[in-house]
Amino acid sequence: MKVDEEAQGAVLNRLRRAQGQLAGVIAMIEAGRDCKDVVTQLAAVSRALDRAGFKIVASGMRQCMAAAEAEGAADAAPMTEAELEKLFLTLA
Repeated sequence: MKVDEEAQGAVLNRLRRAQGQLAGVIAMIEAGRDCKDVVTQLAAVSRALDRAGFKIVASGMRQCMAAAEAEGAADAAPMTEAELEKLFLTLA
């Protein structure tokens, strides 16, 4: 199962945002910035990654529901409930 086209743009934007924010955290640490500022910026990285992850999981759920409605879509088997649960728990 792949990230669907509807979610792909949002996921990539969030991951790119996190990438930029992480570069900012590294620069802040190298510059000797205050720990509070570093942690605040690192929290923003974490939120961006979480949002990207949840969007990916939501994409998988949407595909599972569509596959269940189509009953027997030939291109991919839907994810099981256990697989979706594992994805959610991975983000926790």
